[in-house]
Amino acid sequence: MIHKRSLVRRTAAVVAAGAAALVLAACGGGGDGDASASAGHGGHDATASTSASASASASASQGQHNAADVAFAKGMIPHHRQAIEMADLAPGRAQSAEVRKLAADIKKAQDPEIRTLSGWLTSWGEDVPAEGATDHSVHDMGGMMTAEEMTGLENSSGKAFDTAFMELMVKHHEGAVEMAKTEQADGAHAPAKKTAGEIITSQSAEIEQMNKLLGED
Repeated sequence: MIHKRSLVRRTAAVVAAGAAALVLAACGGGGDGDASASAGHGGHDATASTSASASASASASQGQHNAADVAFAKGMIPHHRQAIEMADLAPGRAQSAEVRKLAADIKKAQDPEIRTLSGWLTSWGEDVPAEGATDHSVHDMGGMMTAEEMTGLENSSGKAFDTAFMELMVKHHEGAVEMAKTEQADGAHAPAKKTAGEIITSQSAEIEQMNKLLGED
């Protein structure tokens, strides 16, 4: 009888221990599962957050601009327009083939830049400078010709035109280079700063070319 009761107690203890082990295993499994799920969810959130942050940063670097960028675009558009107006005089007035080619190159380079600059201003919600009203009235813009200088150029021809065109265009280009250097120093819009660099390179080379031609006269 005593032996039977001992056997029952041992059996009950084994069953109880087994049940407790099952409960602990279940709890542990659930805990591990929850922790794993939590870790997975946290990892997903961190990855998503990083991706979103990178995307926002890329978007900002492509689209951000500041007041210097706006000033650069608004100033360079009428500046380029006047250079093209000057270049348009060359075919019927210039004596030198080099001056005619230089004028053609200036127009070819600056026409597309005007469209690009205008596109930026429009995308930024800014007004594009109106045509016509601009070019002779802006006296504080680097290198811009006065109305009298433009009239004098229009009324010249042959060698006198060539000399006046190059002298005025050197001054004009020097103003553009200074404007572009200001954009590179103060601007935030990467494409505008890249365009400014291209203007500095191309117009500095043309200044050198024109000064050389003027020195040969």
